Amino acid sequence: MSTHQDGSDKFSATRRRLLKGLAALPAAPLLSSTALFPSRAFAQAPATSAVNTTGLAVTDTDVTVGILHSVTGTMAISETGSVQAEKLAIDQINAMGGVLGRKIKFVQEDGASDWPNFAEKAKKLLVNDKCAAVFGCWTSASRKAVLPVFEQYNGMLYYPTFYEGLEQSKNVIYTGQEATQQIIAGLDWVQREKGAKSFYLLGSDYIWPRTSNKIARKHIENFMKGSKVVGEEYFPLGHTQFNSVINKIKLTKPDVIYAIIVGGSNVAFYKQLKAAGIDLSKQTLLTISVTEDEIDGIGGDNIAGAYSCMKYFQSLDNPNNKDFVAAFKKMWGEKTVIGDVTQAAYLGPWLWKLTVEKAGSFDIDKIAEASAGIEFPKAPEGYVKIHPNHHLWSKTRVGQAQLDGQFKVVFETPDLIEPNPFPKGYQ
Repeated sequence: MSTHQDGSDKFSATRRRLLKGLAALPAAPLLSSTALFPSRAFAQAPATSAVNTTGLAVTDTDVTVGILHSVTGTMAISETGSVQAEKLAIDQINAMGGVLGRKIKFVQEDGASDWPNFAEKAKKLLVNDKCAAVFGCWTSASRKAVLPVFEQYNGMLYYPTFYEGLEQSKNVIYTGQEATQQIIAGLDWVQREKGAKSFYLLGSDYIWPRTSNKIARKHIENFMKGSKVVGEEYFPLGHTQFNSVINKIKLTKPDVIYAIIVGGSNVAFYKQLKAAGIDLSKQTLLTISVTEDEIDGIGGDNIAGAYSCMKYFQSLDNPNNKDFVAAFKKMWGEKTVIGDVTQAAYLGPWLWKLTVEKAGSFDIDKIAEASAGIEFPKAPEGYVKIHPNHHLWSKTRVGQAQLDGQFKVVFETPDLIEPNPFPKGYQ
């Protein structure tokens, strides 16, 4: 991960220390952060025999959950915020009495940006640790690796990342957006606002970028009259040499660079774009993979002017988000930043708590059945609700990257978008 320019080395050094240190944190909250929710004594807990009939790690006083993200490797730049957000939510829930009168404990494992490792760690959390829920993964490759494990051992995964859709499982709650809520809405916006007709598609070489660009291409060619794709290329995770494709972009002069590059590769890509003389205040670039977390490594001066389509930005001006940002910074430091996936990860423990309380049980089958209709009005992004397909109703927003590393929201859907993970005409 590279340091920022313009005197921000101290900030980047702080983030590097966070990346190294998160894996070693003890399985207990660091401090009490109760800006969002008042503290209260633990309620009288119902009998364990009544709320845990399947042998999960639930005692009369505690319940154990898992946290499974990459805090090392190329994806650490993106996943660190998810770990921080989940620990904040757990700390706040414990401060207000826990779940069914039980304090949440967590076991943290490092996926280490390696998909087989995610599957191994998921099995350990479910079989050995008997976690009542797991909050984890970032890439679709990691989610696909663990999905058979969760379905085989009947665990519950709260998955926080925007993704390509085309999936639905009893054993997963998807707290990020699927394709119709992000890809299609973003492309419609850029055509409407920028008059875009030609697109150059870029992505990291794994399932999410490839499937997302497949959906994007179908939308551009079949549903956006007069529009076309003029290039499409993919790069290995961790790739750092983009000069060849940047030269192709300069030759083809697309109306829009559509970028789905993930993790640390973003640092090299945006720095090399700037070095090649591509001015993002003039050349439209729309990404669905860069949040404030990635800009932390890229540097605001290297990406200012680019657009990102997400459901959440740290700059959102609402009371829920102001409280959330304040609590997050109190726990993790004033210079930390919060991106879309970080916020979606924060939703996971809260939605799980609300579902357990509705079900009156920690049993996975009962949680799966009770999830539909769960509402969380305190979400930093605004009110969210779990759909019967286990995705969230949410708004879509477009933000323009600023020099300070934040986004200025330039578009927001007026209503929540219903999740549709299997859209007709895109499969």
